[in-house]
Amino acid sequence: MRPKTCVVTGASKGIGRGIAERFGAAGCEVVVNYRSSDEAAAETVDRVETAGGSAIAVPADVTDLTEVEAMRDEAHDAFGSVDVLVNNAGITQDVRFKEMSHEEWDVVLDVHLDGTFHCTRTFYDDLAAAEGGRLVNISSIIGKEGNFGQANYATAKAGIFGFTRTLALELARTGSTANCVAPGFIETDMLADVPEKIREGILEDVPLDRFGEPEEIADAVRFLASGDSSYMTGQTLSVNGGKHL
Repeated sequence: MRPKTCVVTGASKGIGRGIAERFGAAGCEVVVNYRSSDEAAAETVDRVETAGGSAIAVPADVTDLTEVEAMRDEAHDAFGSVDVLVNNAGITQDVRFKEMSHEEWDVVLDVHLDGTFHCTRTFYDDLAAAEGGRLVNISSIIGKEGNFGQANYATAKAGIFGFTRTLALELARTGSTANCVAPGFIETDMLADVPEKIREGILEDVPLDRFGEPEEIADAVRFLASGDSSYMTGQTLSVNGGKHL
């Protein structure tokens, strides 16, 4: 049996890098998608290969369908048909709604929703044809709770829940699954930019009294991408340290 081929968007750092590395440890072939940081993507490739997998780095802006289709062609040339797609790419443009521009609204929804649409549509036939194809979407606790200054991000992440449930229904007839992971507050560059006073306030509401690590989200994704989750579809795993149990 050939190794599973996995595409991870936004994999040059943070949660995406952790996911790619976990797939490498499972012996997978990994397409490391990124938008602009060649050096960071190359480091992710090195980590995947050190962990035991194979990897290529493929630049593509997920908001551009043509670039996503070119990424699919590179993936096919390198590894063949894709078994697992992880829609992880994301950005924030934080500002109170009263001051939010239409551009700040659009850019966040474009990456999270249009990007997820483009990638899923482009790799849909691969996932449907795969033996145990897996679609895993990365949402957020913010999509459930909302957050001050993040109306655009919360809306985009909430949309991922409905998208996942619908794709689960449509992929089910092929034997493939679609699930979602909703991380809490994870130690990434995004969280590093949060002022210390606000970080302390967030921690007060986390029962485990710490922020999560990218590897802990990666473990959940790896489970959903594996045969161990074969009877799970349309579900959301909340990995958030017990926040709002």
